[in-house]
Amino acid sequence: MRRKKPPKKGKRTQPYSHGVPKKYTAGSKSPKAKAAEIKRTAKAYKAGKKIDIKAVERSRVAQGKRKK
Repeated sequence: MRRKKPPKKGKRTQPYSHGVPKKYTAGSKSPKAKAAEIKRTAKAYKAGKKIDIKAVERSRVAQGKRKK
């Protein structure tokens, strides 16, 4: 008896730019630099390295204020 193959995953439904969701870089002065910072921080976090969470939080809050 043959088993059914699981259905294929569809394409991303969320718009991406520079390898991160577009909403993460919206309102940024330099979206490419912000995307690089997000990816760099994620990579360091997964590797278990120390991250200055306060500095990351400050930069992302400042970016959020510019959105409005």
